[in-house]
Amino acid sequence: MNKAFTKETEPDDDELAPAPLPAGGKNYITPQGYERLRSELLNLIDDERPKMVEIVHWAASNGDRSENGDYHYGKKRLREIDRRIRFLTQRMEIAEVSNPSLHHGSDQVFFGATVTYAEDSGAERCVTILGIDEANSALGQISWISPVARALLKSRVGDEVTLVTPQGMQTLEILKVDYPAPDKMAD
Repeated sequence: MNKAFTKETEPDDDELAPAPLPAGGKNYITPQGYERLRSELLNLIDDERPKMVEIVHWAASNGDRSENGDYHYGKKRLREIDRRIRFLTQRMEIAEVSNPSLHHGSDQVFFGATVTYAEDSGAERCVTILGIDEANSALGQISWISPVARALLKSRVGDEVTLVTPQGMQTLEILKVDYPAPDKMAD
C-alpha cells in the first residue's frame, strides 16, 4: 500500500525495528537487563493481553461498535501490546548476555563496568556501561555503543582517552573502574 494512504497514528514497521548496532556488533545485555525484558514480555503475554482481549470481547458484545469507546480503545491498546511483544521478542532473540561480574577486580574497562573519569575541565563523571536496551542516562548508565563508552572501552585506570565531541576533541582520564561482585550483582 502507498504510504500516502496509511494512518499517521499507526507506526511503520520500520519504527519497530531494533535500534541499530554497529556493523558486526552484538546486542550485549547484562543478566539483569535480560531478565527485565523477559519479565516484561511474560507480563504482556500472560496478564495484560488476556485482560485486554476480555475487555474488547465485552465491548464488542455491547452492540454498535461505531461509537463504542471501550471497543476502539481496547483494539488500539491490543495493537500496542502486540507491537511491544514483537519488539521484545526480536530484542531477546539477538541479545548476547554478558555477565560483568566476570571482570570483578579488573582495572580495565569492559562491558558492565562502572567508570569514574575526569574531563579536561576537571569535572569528574561516573557512568556504567550497559546494553542499549537497559541503559538509562538518568541513572548514569550509558549504552556500550555511545561515543563516551566507545572511548572508554579497553582503557585502564590511569589511561587518557580521546573523545570526539561536536565541540572538538576532549581528553578523559580514567580514575576508577568497578564491576559488581560475582554473587552480589545489583540491578
